[in-house]
Amino acid sequence: MELKINTADIKKYAPMINAGDRVLLSGTVYTSRDAAHKRIFELLDKNEKLPFELDGASIYYAGPTPAQPGHVIGSCGPTTSGRMDVYAPRLLDLGLCAMIGKGQRSKDVVEAIKRNNAVYLCAVGGAGALAAKCIKKCEEIAFFDLGCESVKRLEFLDFPLIAAIDCKGGNLFERK
Repeated sequence: MELKINTADIKKYAPMINAGDRVLLSGTVYTSRDAAHKRIFELLDKNEKLPFELDGASIYYAGPTPAQPGHVIGSCGPTTSGRMDVYAPRLLDLGLCAMIGKGQRSKDVVEAIKRNNAVYLCAVGGAGALAAKCIKKCEEIAFFDLGCESVKRLEFLDFPLIAAIDCKGGNLFERK
């Protein structure tokens, strides 16, 4: 099945998303990788303000390259999601509703996805230049010293994804 979903509606549509569904995602998405996740956890541990509201948020595990003249963003492909597995359960428990990346997730992350009615969506690796065509706006919002790994607010328009793990526990990585 193919679904066109806005990030603002992911929580509402999560029960209808099944592992294997194609999703064309539009709306606000935040980039965050290892270094940014570490900083977000430091802020959480100190009860300090985060660079974006976690409740209802979607995070894309990506470190976009700088934009060439006339473009919104450079190449913007997914990074391996498993590196964020140590952080994901807590972020999901705090309201994160979608993660976008590539590769398998740990059992703890799968359980947190189910517990929080969230989804894990996979983007095609190696196609960052093509993915960038579905990003209509890019604004660096936090941790500027991290370069390509700073947190950015992106605006997606029909960004093509595959639902890899759904909130019911369906998991493309465990299909037989």
